[in-house]
Amino acid sequence: MARITFIQAIFDGLIEEMERDPLTFVLGLDVTRGTFGRAAGFFERFGPERILDMPLSEAGFVGAAVGAAMAGTRPICEVQFASFFYCAFDQLCNQAAKLRYMSGGQVRLPITFRTRCGAVGGAAAQHSETVYPQLLSVPGLKLVMPSGPADAKGLLKSAIRDDNPVVVFEHLALGGAREEVPEGEHLVPLGKAAVKREGKDATVIAIGAMVPKAIALAQRLEAEGISLEVIDPRTLIPLDEEAILASVAKTNRVVIADEAHLHGSAASDIGCMIAEKGFDYLDAPIKRATAIDAPVPFSPPLEKAVIPGEAAIERALREILG
Repeated sequence: MARITFIQAIFDGLIEEMERDPLTFVLGLDVTRGTFGRAAGFFERFGPERILDMPLSEAGFVGAAVGAAMAGTRPICEVQFASFFYCAFDQLCNQAAKLRYMSGGQVRLPITFRTRCGAVGGAAAQHSETVYPQLLSVPGLKLVMPSGPADAKGLLKSAIRDDNPVVVFEHLALGGAREEVPEGEHLVPLGKAAVKREGKDATVIAIGAMVPKAIALAQRLEAEGISLEVIDPRTLIPLDEEAILASVAKTNRVVIADEAHLHGSAASDIGCMIAEKGFDYLDAPIKRATAIDAPVPFSPPLEKAVIPGEAAIERALREILG
């Protein structure tokens, strides 16, 4: 297996799916030039009929993707930053998410939305938000959050083949992350969590870019005799509740690490699920390590203060481990 970056894994997955299915096409801003290097060479390979630069209007091209999917194609719609979904909430939440249901299943909406999210260092509030918490309460959408190259490729390929709208969040801080990625037909099923590290003293459920932070912390605390299990949900909708509850039943303590803001976060949603369905497993309160409820600052030191890191996860763990 080749050891490649997160960006290259996304690129490889896109190429494979575009070559496999002639009904797929990419639309969005600057896609012919390769935004952030993620579609470089696409235009030359697939041409202007399948790589479409759109006007500067998220409402317009997200709506166009909805119409194209209803007409029988499989659009891959790139929204440069997750915060820009605010400009297309009607098209995403009121149309894409609902039309299959409202048509009684007569209409399919096989749309993959790719978007970048998260704090990466001085991108400021309008380019650093996660936004997936705002979509957790929208029935009809599937939400994907890979934490490494192999999952990024496998989840993206599964999303493109799904007959429902899927939003794939790609954390900006993971772009250069490297790991071995299977070549060819590598699919990661939606709704299946991964145990990234086994342990017995506490479970850290980490989302997206929080996964490598949780693994680094687990490696460091191992020297103190603390054994952490790290669970990566990989998809927030559908959520693998069974895997999460099995880990909590094993360790009896849990911290949920999520870069989203505290209120309304995926951490809050997962914590509520554990309290409802796994309360008897717990020997300590559920703890959350999240961003504080403030816009992500432009200032790098202030950004670091807002966004949770290893230290935030460790503080929560030490509270429940006593």
